[in-house]
Amino acid sequence: MKYTNRKQAVLLLKDGTIFYGKSIGIEGKTFGEVAFNTGTTGYQEIFTDPSYYGQIMVTTNAHIGNYGVSVEDVESNGVKIAGLVCKNFSFNYSRTSASESLFDYFEKQNLIVISDVDTRALVSYIRDNGAMNAVICTDGTPIEELKTLLADVPDMNGLELASVVSTKEPYFFGDENAKYKISALDLGIKTNILRNLAKRDCYIKVFPFNATYADLKSFSPDGYFLSNGPGDPEPLTSAQQVARDILNENQPLFGICLGHQVIALANGISTYKMFNGHRGINHPVKNLITGKGEITSQNHGFAVSKEDLDKNNDFELTHVHLNDGTVAGMKMKSKNCFSVQYHPEASPGPHDSSYLFDQFIENIKASKN
Repeated sequence: MKYTNRKQAVLLLKDGTIFYGKSIGIEGKTFGEVAFNTGTTGYQEIFTDPSYYGQIMVTTNAHIGNYGVSVEDVESNGVKIAGLVCKNFSFNYSRTSASESLFDYFEKQNLIVISDVDTRALVSYIRDNGAMNAVICTDGTPIEELKTLLADVPDMNGLELASVVSTKEPYFFGDENAKYKISALDLGIKTNILRNLAKRDCYIKVFPFNATYADLKSFSPDGYFLSNGPGDPEPLTSAQQVARDILNENQPLFGICLGHQVIALANGISTYKMFNGHRGINHPVKNLITGKGEITSQNHGFAVSKEDLDKNNDFELTHVHLNDGTVAGMKMKSKNCFSVQYHPEASPGPHDSSYLFDQFIENIKASKN
């Protein structure tokens, strides 16, 4: 079998720490911010989520690839992670709905992967030292050369990445005869968000990240949506202006993840880069309005300042992350606007948070009365 004699590979962190492993057979090197995800399933959704663009993903689950790849599980037009670090990479798979192996899928997109890594030690190190830039190398490049190359990789703080993953041209999703029309600003939108809106009788027009409010308004929508996406929200000044323009006319507005952060910045509420971020499918969130808990899927390295949010009399904290008290959701008191930091479309609960899409539809209905 061609995978038996695999070459040694390295993961080099920016602080000089090295973890050794083996190449799965795709040679090269790749750079990005190293981060870990604690999910035990859903690896394909993670790998194709545009919010992960620019990140080297460490999976804490011991086995990756064992259930192959299915066309129904993709969240975008291809792999978005910069590279993968895992413990055990399975070249064989067993799932009737799978169309191919994960290796074949990665090979087509030339994704650099290192396996046989002590991921427990690596995750523990990242938890203690924070997310940082790293390089995976499977082609034998000397360590000193890798250090030089890694030093030139830009930090995620201040990095605008939405423009890389956003659509270049507007497109439509759903039934054109649906009851509601939604204009969505694509900052790195996941396909399952569009599915959830379409399932609720919505016809969506998806616009590029730099579209103006006039562009979005030209669709004559019943509501507006700001999507998830990668990178720092602060450089997204055009998206922040779109949010302000929507709010100035008090149109229904819903934001998820990066869109949530953009809404905050549009109202003078700051954001900050987290030490490690939240990435996984088991994050506990409390809805402060209902008192109920939700098991949520999260993927973000930036967060909204709770201190700034508390000072803004026009905003109400609606959801809080129970692990660290960070802002997980908010709404405006004088405007038809709310947002969450997590991903209700991912449904790990499995449906703890799906009500948020229903809430958006109810807000649209209320605006029509």
